[in-house]
Amino acid sequence: MNPALVCIPTYNERENIEAIVQAVLAADPRVDILIVDDNSPDGTGQLADGLAQADSRVRVLHREKKEGLGRAYLAAFRWALAEQYTYILEMDADFSHDPRYLSGILDAAEAGADLVLGSRYVTGGGTVNWGVGRQIISRGGSLYARSILGVGIQDLTGGFKCFHRRVLEAIDLDAVKSTGYAFQIELTYRTLRKGFTVREVPIVFEDRRVGHSKMSKKIFAEALTMVWKLRMTV
Repeated sequence: MNPALVCIPTYNERENIEAIVQAVLAADPRVDILIVDDNSPDGTGQLADGLAQADSRVRVLHREKKEGLGRAYLAAFRWALAEQYTYILEMDADFSHDPRYLSGILDAAEAGADLVLGSRYVTGGGTVNWGVGRQIISRGGSLYARSILGVGIQDLTGGFKCFHRRVLEAIDLDAVKSTGYAFQIELTYRTLRKGFTVREVPIVFEDRRVGHSKMSKKIFAEALTMVWKLRMTV
């Protein structure tokens, strides 16, 4: 078993899953992979099982139904803690998070950061293939959350990150309520509130190569309201 586990949630990622698994395995020998499939109707889960059979560094966690990104990650975190991994990473299946950044993120975690964020909005970071509207929404969302929560993190909404296990052990995972992309804001904020160190390292985020974005108006609305709930209750 390696010290780090890359958690990759999937729902209808048949076109991406094999390529992303192979890219992650090649990117850093310190990582294993946990694919968390929410009973994808396109057969992603079955493909994942085949990948796990072919390589001992790959494991699969099957869930009965789609319940949102946050629920999938929480299930992965509990699995990783039970299996005694030291570093637990989040990563998308669609190559918007480039595996070439894994080593730098893990290096920063091994150097002592409790939570390492792959950040689009620090020097050296950025986005590719985004229109002006999406850039405004993303940057505005981070500024909105940052202002309300009173924190200095530049990229609060990013989902390419690495937790030391001590962070996830200290956070009450049962208290985490977000299910969509607000989950990323909530986990980082809870980490800061517990007094842990958070470090941002630059990444360039590229829009997904194939498939469709899971973003929706409901997910966006959850993020807008959740920051106020966090400010008042955490």
